[in-house]
Amino acid sequence: MNNNDNQLYHSLMLGDFSGEGDLIQLITDEDDETSIKEENYANEIPILSVRNTVLFPGVVIPITVGRQRSIKLVKKAQKGDKLIGVCAQRNPNIEDPSWEDIYHVGTLAKIVKMIVLPDGNTTIIIQGKKRFKIDEELTEDPYFQAKVSYLDESFPKNDEKIEALEQSLKESAFKILQLNPEIPREAQVALDNIDSTPFLTHFLSSNINAPVDSKQKLLEINDGIERATLLLEFMMKDIQMLELKNEIQKKVHTDIDQQQRDYFLRQQMKVLQTELGDEGPDKEVEELRARGKKKKWPKEVANQFNKELDKILRMNPATAEYPIAINYAEVLVDLPWNEFTTDNFDLNRAKKILDRDHSGLDKVKDRIIEYLAVLKLKQDLKGPILCLYGPPGVGKTSLGKSIAKALGRKYVRMSLGGLHDESEIRGHRKTYIGAMPGKIIQNMKKGKSSNPVFVLDEIDKLSTDFRGDPSSAFLEVLDPEQNNAFVDNFVEVDYDLSKVLFIATANTLETLQPALRDRMEIIEVTGYTMEEKVEIAKKHLVPKQKREHGLKSKDVTFAKDALVKIIEDYTRESGVRSLERQIGKVIRNIAKSIAMEEPYQKKITPALVRNILGGEIFDKEIYQDNSIAGVVTGLAWTSVGGEILFIEASISKGKGKLTLSGQLGDVMKESAMTAISYLKSHADIMGIDYRVFDQYDLHIHVPAGAVPKDGPSAGITMLTAIASVYTQRKVKSKLAMTGEITLRGKVMPVGGIKEKILAAKRAGIEDIILCKRNQRDIEEIDDSYLKGVRFHFVDHVSEVLALALLEEKVSNPVKFTFEGEGKKSEAL
Repeated sequence: MNNNDNQLYHSLMLGDFSGEGDLIQLITDEDDETSIKEENYANEIPILSVRNTVLFPGVVIPITVGRQRSIKLVKKAQKGDKLIGVCAQRNPNIEDPSWEDIYHVGTLAKIVKMIVLPDGNTTIIIQGKKRFKIDEELTEDPYFQAKVSYLDESFPKNDEKIEALEQSLKESAFKILQLNPEIPREAQVALDNIDSTPFLTHFLSSNINAPVDSKQKLLEINDGIERATLLLEFMMKDIQMLELKNEIQKKVHTDIDQQQRDYFLRQQMKVLQTELGDEGPDKEVEELRARGKKKKWPKEVANQFNKELDKILRMNPATAEYPIAINYAEVLVDLPWNEFTTDNFDLNRAKKILDRDHSGLDKVKDRIIEYLAVLKLKQDLKGPILCLYGPPGVGKTSLGKSIAKALGRKYVRMSLGGLHDESEIRGHRKTYIGAMPGKIIQNMKKGKSSNPVFVLDEIDKLSTDFRGDPSSAFLEVLDPEQNNAFVDNFVEVDYDLSKVLFIATANTLETLQPALRDRMEIIEVTGYTMEEKVEIAKKHLVPKQKREHGLKSKDVTFAKDALVKIIEDYTRESGVRSLERQIGKVIRNIAKSIAMEEPYQKKITPALVRNILGGEIFDKEIYQDNSIAGVVTGLAWTSVGGEILFIEASISKGKGKLTLSGQLGDVMKESAMTAISYLKSHADIMGIDYRVFDQYDLHIHVPAGAVPKDGPSAGITMLTAIASVYTQRKVKSKLAMTGEITLRGKVMPVGGIKEKILAAKRAGIEDIILCKRNQRDIEEIDDSYLKGVRFHFVDHVSEVLALALLEEKVSNPVKFTFEGEGKKSEAL
């Protein structure tokens, strides 16, 4: 090689001698086939197969020879004329190729230098001389030998097309140099020094980014214009790929730079936190992962958890999603997955706890004992859905605590009063800022057990607005067939609620949607009798109020009759909340005397109760005598328990006008109309002059006019009152009644019987008239509630009137006078 060759060799040398086919291109002006001296090349030459490269005339490349066959060939040629034929392999993965595995058009090469490496491999630097075609395959052993014919190529001289192609090739090559920063800048100098068109096509063909078969195709073309045109096509494709690559790199360059900057800043922050002893985000994530390994959760939950932690590690702690992701992972690891408390199967102990904490409520206690018994025998039972409904203050909520204590389970309470957002139940999706799980999942996390006693307090107070219907969300929670796979929008994985003992409480069932009500076992919790209230006060309320007011047990005691006085004269309720407040007032008065070191009476008597609480709020006997016609005692049910109410009827001279007052609802007004219609159609039987309906006005009033009243249960009461006022007969004393009537005079059953009976007993009623079909309700009530009351079960209003109306007239009865038929008459 001359000096120019050496310069090009050093400037264009790329890569290393690491393996066969690693291209290191070199060109020299001797390689121009049109200018090189004609030599007498042999027709029989040894053939060396090479992988991943194609040798062109005028190009110098290093080849690492590793095959035994190739080493023998090279050593033999080195000792002789140093000329060998170089052909490319069709498949580079074949270790021992045959004649079918190599291309039959190759390049005669001269071995410029041979280097034996320390690892035993031999590297040769060869220079392409002239293209050839294999005409006959001679031998394969010890190496390939073939008979060849040499190929000439045609390049027209001084042709404008050739000049244009040459210029285009150089411009394309320069553009590739600009787009590809990996090519040394000296390559441009080498291109500038190439003047021969064949020489240029050989050099560029060897260096273009193209597969072996494409380069082989260029080698096999004899026509110079055709080869240059195809070469230009390959180069244009390379330019397009490089431009697209650069465009993509520019787009992502800024983002990558920012990410790298953030990464380095975070790494520095971690180092500083480590030096200062502070805990970084990574440490927090690893602590969560360590906690997760101890959990007994399902496989899909574990995968979700670890996937979330991996995502957190890739996040920037400054982003808004980071705290939500951390919160999500903490919720998952804090939830009690398959963590159960052991149920206590001592049924006698459970019964003692329930009896000790609550007086009455036998039906509820029996249901819990039944549940425990089945659980003890079967060792597996889906949590029942109980709904305790009844008036306020009867112990529905506190019953949940006692059940949890009896079962040995955790206790969780969730207040639903006024809840109107469905997300409070199902949770928020993580796409929202400040997202959190719903109350169900939050309380399960708080309870730290998968089988707690879960009290859903005031389920009848759920409301609906534009944010959804929470009661509909509870359909999944309270369905034993669905709640084993409850999905919270925040948690996103199934959570098993089937082992939870749900206890819902409600004051009324009317506001519950039917589908929700259908999922629960309804247990009615009725009011307490006088005796039960006294026991509750002695066992629970008085000791509790003493503790809350800082008094010792010996500081004050209550006489039984003092408690009775508070119950009868200062409270009127089914529960015991007002009773507790009144006891609290008495104890505060004693606490004041103790604090001021004043003398006081340690035993609370009825007289002292009146002195402390003032005048009685309610009369013990609110029943009114039967000296006035048209006043009958009825029984009513309210959300705070049963009450007695009076139906008053009066008549005055007029034109048969009917007046109803006392804030009566539509159903109650219809009951009054039905009663009048029945009396009109049976006036003769009752001994009522039919003219009274046209010549006297009737006014029906229900006292406590500010309180709305409705319902059909006052039907027979209204009928009795109207019959009494029209006949002026007395109503039986200390009698109350409840029942619906029809136009045929049938008496229909009504609800709330137990509360109504308690109200009657408080008022001193001795006889109660009920529909015969309500007898089944009486049979379910404990005998202690029924003591001192006689029950009369009827089917028809004639039986009601026979029981309620006496033959005796009231004192000073109204004398009816009628006008008509030309004369005035009167009737008693």
